[in-house]
Amino acid sequence: MTEAEVPAAPRGSPVARVTLLAYTLLIVYASWFPFTGWHSSGLSPFAYLNLAPQRYWTGFDVMTNIVGYIPLGVLLVLAMYPRIRGVWAVLLAAACGVLLSGTMEAVQTYLPTRVPSNLDFATNSVGCLAGAILGAASARSLLDRSRLYKLRRRWFEPYASTGLVLLALWPLAQIYPQGYLFGHGQVLPIVSEWLSDWLDSNIDLVAMLRPGVQMSVEQYWLSETIITACGMTGAGLTLLCLLRRGAPRYPLALAMLAAALVVKTLASALLFTPDNAFVWITPGAEGGFLIGLIMLAGLAFAPQVAQRRLAVVTLLLSLLVVNTIPVNPYFVSTLQGWVQGKFLNFNGVAQALSLAWPFAVLWYLLFARKLIH
Repeated sequence: MTEAEVPAAPRGSPVARVTLLAYTLLIVYASWFPFTGWHSSGLSPFAYLNLAPQRYWTGFDVMTNIVGYIPLGVLLVLAMYPRIRGVWAVLLAAACGVLLSGTMEAVQTYLPTRVPSNLDFATNSVGCLAGAILGAASARSLLDRSRLYKLRRRWFEPYASTGLVLLALWPLAQIYPQGYLFGHGQVLPIVSEWLSDWLDSNIDLVAMLRPGVQMSVEQYWLSETIITACGMTGAGLTLLCLLRRGAPRYPLALAMLAAALVVKTLASALLFTPDNAFVWITPGAEGGFLIGLIMLAGLAFAPQVAQRRLAVVTLLLSLLVVNTIPVNPYFVSTLQGWVQGKFLNFNGVAQALSLAWPFAVLWYLLFARKLIH
């Protein structure tokens, strides 16, 4: 028997485990958003576990709950593979889905903006079970005989798993409307709102950093150029510093950029109107995108340690600029047409991803990637 004919030993997937953690956090955020008004209504947190049919529900709600938990079931099975497989993996994943969904609904009892529901609990659990069955049926082909796994080993460094998960989230981080293209991590306005509510006073941290400064149109244009160029370069260099020498660097970087722009366009069309699908294309964004392309093209074959350090610098610069300039007034007027409706919880997750992404990547580059030399 030749080496090629020897069956591959079953192996676990660090990517699946990291993705499971990230997806679980997103479920928690979506279930408890907007995290305000915590109080006890006097009801038991498990009062929703009754046989009374839910009065108000739609097919959209049912499908959203099922579809939202299917990836959880798949990831649970893949994360347990190969230690736990087959029927036992499905049962354990289904039990975890029931436990997580039940906990989410129970805690909603203390949130005035959320209503715990036995229908949500049931549909979430069904979704997780369906995902677990799907994961068990495809685990071996995905993890042991997958072409993607072979490409992963051929193109990416062994320590790239967490980084790949973060990079996969970057296009999704474009979903939430942002004042500037690739302007993630704009936390000061959020902190200002929290402080204003807490202190019962109007607090604007951005204005405090720039007292009496009125920005011109040219300054807004220049700021967006810097934010776009630095945000794009930081994400691209994070990808490049994970690649092996023989990997197709330019196609992979362009594919990631294209995915981000496609998601941005579709999200703008869906959250606003189709006429606003390309509202993010501004002179500042165009200039920043061009500068980012030039920087990535020139640094594609730089040493990995240089790419990592420059990724950190550009992400920090993007965070600095996006948190020290006022919100673009044109963007504020665009938001007037944003009707969140059924996507309220989804928008909460998208906002959290947009805010947290650059900080998560900086943590990864600075502290979690000490294997880069």
